[in-house]
Amino acid sequence: MARLILFNKPYGVLSQFTDRGTEGARATLSDFIDMPGVYPAGRLDRDSEGLLLLTDDGRLQARIADPRFKLPKTYLVQVEGDPDDAALEPLRRGVMLNDGPTRPAEAECIDDPALWLRDPPVRFRKSVPDRWISLTIREGRNRQVRRMTAAIGYPTLRLVRWRIGDWALDGVAPGEWRAAAVKG
Repeated sequence: MARLILFNKPYGVLSQFTDRGTEGARATLSDFIDMPGVYPAGRLDRDSEGLLLLTDDGRLQARIADPRFKLPKTYLVQVEGDPDDAALEPLRRGVMLNDGPTRPAEAECIDDPALWLRDPPVRFRKSVPDRWISLTIREGRNRQVRRMTAAIGYPTLRLVRWRIGDWALDGVAPGEWRAAAVKG
């Protein structure tokens, strides 16, 4: 039976178990998960937070991470500015990035989500509004969500992956993990 771990990756943590960088000691998955044989199914940038799935099953890892399977990934995104519904329409059609067009996404403005505080906090500027959007994509290019919001004129301030397929962060605090059932 495959093992599947749902991990709420904090801001500043690398999505790998070792740090081969030259910046000194950076936080990695090994600081939070002591379970030999599990590996991340996909990545989440160091400056992004939220759901990271880990498994010991190579086929499950491929099914989760490979864009061919088009597993939906939902992000809660705090953007600079105050987009309205019409401003998000390009995301729904697909936007052109430097590496080609994105697939159409689901995008909507949402109320501020009840999330944990980030350390360090997102910079606050009284003169510049911000807004939260929910964005669901079915691919996973490098820094894709950040590049998509920037392409429509609303840079990302905070990025939290909330859901991958049927798995969600409900009840998992930052830096914590829980075992999950493998579906399908």
